[in-house]
Amino acid sequence: QAQLVESGGGVFQPGESLRLSCKVSQFALIYYDVGWFRQAPGKDREGISCMTQNDGLEDVYYSDDVKGRFLISRDNVKNEMYLIMNGLVPEDTAVYFCAAVATGVLPNICVSHTEYSDLIVWGQGTQVTVSS
Repeated sequence: QAQLVESGGGVFQPGESLRLSCKVSQFALIYYDVGWFRQAPGKDREGISCMTQNDGLEDVYYSDDVKGRFLISRDNVKNEMYLIMNGLVPEDTAVYFCAAVATGVLPNICVSHTEYSDLIVWGQGTQVTVSS
């Protein structure tokens, strides 16, 4: 069974940085589009950064809230994806999820995840708390 496992969450102070990792098993990440999502208390899940493979190129998306602070990457050899989070603010407090969908199935999953959630493989989430 396909599995994504996040790690790297915890409690951080404003201004700090961290790296979330997502280990993928049972499928080859190279054939998948990937993304990071978060869900804050009382809010809907939102897509914050996604990579969509398109004719040999990779389109990278960042939400306005994280653009310029977060960096998504992937290592298809290790079968892992990452999210570097810089300049943390309390509003970054949320459960963070990694996700993947086979390339070509959906457009940018950061945008389409709500309607097509069942087509996406999700991790179980890792809590990130930003507090002074």
